[in-house]
Amino acid sequence: MKKIILLIILALFNFNSEIRAAVFPEDDFRKGIELYTSGKYQEALDVWLPIYKSGFRTPNLCYNIGNAYFKINDVPHAILFYERAYLLKPTDEDIRYNLQVARTYVVDRFTEIPELFFVTWYNFISLILSSDKWAYISIISFVMCLIFMLVYLLTSVYRYKVAGFWLAIFMLIISLASLSFSIRNKNLVFNSDKAIIVSPQVNGKSAPDNSGTDLFLIHEGTKVTVTDALGEWYEIKLPDGNKGWVPVNSLEKI
Repeated sequence: MKKIILLIILALFNFNSEIRAAVFPEDDFRKGIELYTSGKYQEALDVWLPIYKSGFRTPNLCYNIGNAYFKINDVPHAILFYERAYLLKPTDEDIRYNLQVARTYVVDRFTEIPELFFVTWYNFISLILSSDKWAYISIISFVMCLIFMLVYLLTSVYRYKVAGFWLAIFMLIISLASLSFSIRNKNLVFNSDKAIIVSPQVNGKSAPDNSGTDLFLIHEGTKVTVTDALGEWYEIKLPDGNKGWVPVNSLEKI
């Protein structure tokens, strides 16, 4: 029990990061909106991209950056930022619709290997709330677990003792599950292994070298999974399961 308590406390300190000194630059964001509505899409990007690169991750910011890229016909970067917005707010219909529209411009079509259903649901649930909100739920649940455990240890009334024990177990399960969702959310949003091809076209090589054999040809906008890295090369996996090496600068991670 002590090990579980220590694990939860350490994990929550590591993964709960919502309290930050920096404040989202609302004025700059609104300036970008004004430029976008005036048809100055590149100028809007010049305002929004520094906000994103400074570390702010909000669905509205990513969604609007995606829209601006789409307006200047940069489809791969539009898809990239729609994907980032989707990770932050998977229930948003506008994000999902625009992402689907942008994907219709992608040349490559694959017969995808279906993801295991429980992995899909685990990821979806993890993304419903932010990593920080899941962490808060975990903290509150853990505190409730300790309270009910005290009831179990201190009371002499049998029914209270039984209720305290089972409620403590239940809140511990909620705390551990929420902590798991918090960690998964953080990995999906900030350490994603998914990427979008941004080069017009790129050959997948059999080895991380230009002398490697060409295995396949893919085009901009294609979503891939990064499985390994070596120097200036990434090993990627295509939706159909094929693997190959591509230059680092040919893609951007979501």
